[in-house]
Amino acid sequence: MQVTLLGTGDTTGTPTPDCDCDTCREARERGVERSRFSVHVRNDRTGEALLIDASPDFRHQFLTHEVGLPDEAVVTHVHFDHLDGLGNAYRLFDDLPVHAADEVDPLTDESVAGTIRSKYDYLDRVTVHDHAPLEPFETCGFEVTLVPVVHPPMVCYGVVVSDPETGAKLSLTGDTNYDVPAESRAVLSDADLLLAEALVPAHLAEHHPLGGDHHDDEGVPRTFGTKHMTREGALALADELDAAETRLVHVSHFYPAEEAFEEPLALDGEQFRL
Repeated sequence: MQVTLLGTGDTTGTPTPDCDCDTCREARERGVERSRFSVHVRNDRTGEALLIDASPDFRHQFLTHEVGLPDEAVVTHVHFDHLDGLGNAYRLFDDLPVHAADEVDPLTDESVAGTIRSKYDYLDRVTVHDHAPLEPFETCGFEVTLVPVVHPPMVCYGVVVSDPETGAKLSLTGDTNYDVPAESRAVLSDADLLLAEALVPAHLAEHHPLGGDHHDDEGVPRTFGTKHMTREGALALADELDAAETRLVHVSHFYPAEEAFEEPLALDGEQFRL
């Protein structure tokens, strides 16, 4: 299993357009980027590739990184920075099967799968496949499970990708706060590689209108506001999940420049073989 981090940033990415903060300047000087979130997973046995989340930066990511176009895709939730890259299916694919959860979101009265189906009904290249959360399905020679997480006010899912032949396991938390359900934690645990979202460092929670939540014993917030983990929360969750290796993703440009490029914060283009 070859895992390529195509996009490791949040909604605006780093550097953010028209931003002259120290972190964005440093990113430009280093020649590094955190584009909107997306992960490419290649099955070395079958030669197939699975895309996890369709970034609006799809075209740029596939021009920049030496990976082939995906055979199939999984979408975790319907926020634009994880979904809108599906529009690139036009003329690039004869058919792109897209897998998503069938659980109806009370906020939208649609499931993630249903939203994709209605939003991209004009693209006959996209075919949507509905799946129940926590029920594994097969795609690209992998076993894949959509794992419920907590990203209010919308439903959202983490993803576990396992190779049934080699035993390699990749876990992604998806966009979530620290309060991931116990049943989901059990499925996400013991991964060879964990990609945990870590929007900001905990000390920035004081700037959120709602502050922080899910504080540890020393009062450090593991959730920023209500729907994203802090760096400290992501690392605490990684310890609990006993991941062999952890990279922090969905990273914002609000990290101070002296912290923004430290381990284990990921950058676009990182590659791992599991």
